Amino acid sequence: MDIQTRKRDILIALIPIVVLILQQVVIITLLGADALAGASQVALIASGGVAVAISILYYRTPWAKFEDAISASVHKVSSALIILLMIGALSSTWVLSGIVPYLIYLGVQAINPDFFLATACGICALVSLMTGSSWTTIATIGLALMGIGEALGMPRGMVAGAIISGAYFGDKISPMSETTVLASSLAGVPLFTHIRYMLVTTIPSIGLTLLIFLFLGFGKHTAVGADIEMFRTALAAHFHFTPWLLIVPLLTAIMIARKTPAQIVLFLSTLMAGLVAVVAQPEILSSVTGSTVSNARSIFLGLMQCIYGSTAYETGNATIDALVATRGMSGMLNTIYLILSAMCFGGCLTASGMLGHLTHAFTRFVHHRTGIVSSTVASAIMLNTIVADQYLTIILTSSIFKASYDREGFEGRLLSRTVEDAGTVTSPIIPWNSCGMTQAAVLNTPTLTYLPFAFFNIISPLMSIAVAIIGFKIYKTARQK
Repeated sequence: MDIQTRKRDILIALIPIVVLILQQVVIITLLGADALAGASQVALIASGGVAVAISILYYRTPWAKFEDAISASVHKVSSALIILLMIGALSSTWVLSGIVPYLIYLGVQAINPDFFLATACGICALVSLMTGSSWTTIATIGLALMGIGEALGMPRGMVAGAIISGAYFGDKISPMSETTVLASSLAGVPLFTHIRYMLVTTIPSIGLTLLIFLFLGFGKHTAVGADIEMFRTALAAHFHFTPWLLIVPLLTAIMIARKTPAQIVLFLSTLMAGLVAVVAQPEILSSVTGSTVSNARSIFLGLMQCIYGSTAYETGNATIDALVATRGMSGMLNTIYLILSAMCFGGCLTASGMLGHLTHAFTRFVHHRTGIVSSTVASAIMLNTIVADQYLTIILTSSIFKASYDREGFEGRLLSRTVEDAGTVTSPIIPWNSCGMTQAAVLNTPTLTYLPFAFFNIISPLMSIAVAIIGFKIYKTARQK
């Protein structure tokens, strides 16, 4: 193939991408965080349609080839879709059983004014790790911490940076996080293998972040004990707290450590949390159905609704109400819709040969480990800036670079980790990204105000490149050794 033909093919392959970007600009501008409710999915399908039309008319590609490619793409993420549904059920049962509220209850007790920033980061990391959702963490305990930070006289940007740093630590590394499941699935890496490998870059990143916040926050002595105790009292008034609740996360951790398959871990953990909810919080299960009487029927219906649907529990405290509101399996449907739409888009690009042209353009000069990791990081940040959505960034970056990692013999977990190091964590520090807009609105703090203090989000992609330069725990597959 001559150079002119290759350039022409690359330009043609860029047309569906440009169409997608233009649609995303309009969608994000008009809808903001609501873009994921359906508009972004429609944009993906429409852009896939553009790729199909060009390929059929220009390259004479048969339609059957697109059907096969789309089926193959969807098949790759079929297990991830089941995992996402189980995550929805697990996160809900962990909340309404009192497990997550109890962990928060214990965590906020540790707040010391001298170490407030580091503690706020640590609490958000713990909550996000347990729930798998940075958005939920920021919108609930994050708001409470912003209030405490304001009482301390801390700069809003500094407090928001600590909250976002901790929340995205959990979003990145939690087995209940949608982005964690998505990145591992697209790279073809088992979920817990992916998580364990991320520890190599994530632990140093959060460690440095906590050290910085310890230095920045030390010396603040405004009393906040009353605020903390008020929050703990409100939690304890509505949930039956007992150390026995910790058995579920303990057994879950043991299963994860024993490398039990993710689907089994999620199912058993959901089952245990459901049983705990029935025993420890029967009144809450009854109340989410609207029943004023706690009996076997209302408890059963409450548990089922907790697992499959949205629930709300009125406590009279807005922060706690937001914390214990759950989405269940139904809360994952927009993400599943997005993944299916993205797989259709990717299948269309693959069948048309456009993905191959784009991959060649992006990666033809990338060979050694530092170059390939650096290029992945740069591309993920660029896509987060252009398409303004972390899910699309993860999908597109994984699709573009997977063949290069395979060709060079690097393990799939290096790709999945690098995509998360750059794609997941940089999304909230870009003002027009759906994550950046959402967190700025929730915390009432402009993105550019908290950006300099979102240390974990800044350090993570740099740590990914640094580990690649060192070559620590970066291996090639057996056939490449």
